Amino acid sequence: MARVRYRGFCWEEWRAWGCSAWGASPGGLLQESGQGRNVTIERLQKILSNAGVASRRVAEEMILAGRVAVNGTVRDTLGARADPDVDEVTVDGVPVLKGRYRYFMLNKPAGFITTARDERGRETALDLVPIGDVQLHSVGRLDRDSEGLLLLTNDGHLTDLLTHPRYEVEKEYLVAIDVPLAERDLQRLVRGIEEGGERLRAAAARRSAAPAPGPGEEVVQAGEWVLLVLRQGRNREVRRLLEALGRRVLHLRRIRVGPVHLGTLGSGAFRELAPEEVEALYAAAKVAEANEGAAPRA
Repeated sequence: MARVRYRGFCWEEWRAWGCSAWGASPGGLLQESGQGRNVTIERLQKILSNAGVASRRVAEEMILAGRVAVNGTVRDTLGARADPDVDEVTVDGVPVLKGRYRYFMLNKPAGFITTARDERGRETALDLVPIGDVQLHSVGRLDRDSEGLLLLTNDGHLTDLLTHPRYEVEKEYLVAIDVPLAERDLQRLVRGIEEGGERLRAAAARRSAAPAPGPGEEVVQAGEWVLLVLRQGRNREVRRLLEALGRRVLHLRRIRVGPVHLGTLGSGAFRELAPEEVEALYAAAKVAEANEGAAPRA
């Protein structure tokens, strides 16, 4: 039985490491003596939240109800911890960590919402990605009437990095509007506009050629197409910016999140991200693995 020291206190857990001593390192990381393996020990509610099982508050309720086990042993205290990369964590006997995180890109069609469930019975983006053994969630929002690139994952840490405003990860949108914008309008979008008590602004704004319609897609009759790049991630920000200029949005498609582009992926289609794409997303969030204590897991 190995004794583990974590930020000033000890807890014991059966492990088959073949060693008896562990050395603590900053940030809550534990290093296995003799082998140099860095291990992240996390609270169970954080593991469940990052895996997309539930919010931390709901995860705490699951733990207290005795529904959560680590390596077959029920853990019903909020101080319980585990190594998400090694330990088997289950809820009601069902594993929540399938050995690795999964990352998908979906070209969401209009008419689908991005929440996991809808009380009104509307179709969700997750209905289009039938990955039965992984509990996915969407990375950020994309309006029901909007389409395009939507990232789906069970990696809660990456989701936080890509959606938190302080990381300033760019999202690029191709938008059809009813009336062309004057040059001063494009400049106003970049300078910023006060709307609804918030300061909205685009990182970049320019005119664009109309995209070629995909198979089965109708040609959008627009006064003009524009490209907008946003970093703030406020609710319905693209539509609110253009409506503040008196323009009506006819069509809105997200085509890029950070370094990941939608490309030629068809409407309603999805694919798994390549490991290098996941690494690029972490890099786009300007987060060093050593500082954040978390590495991309693909």
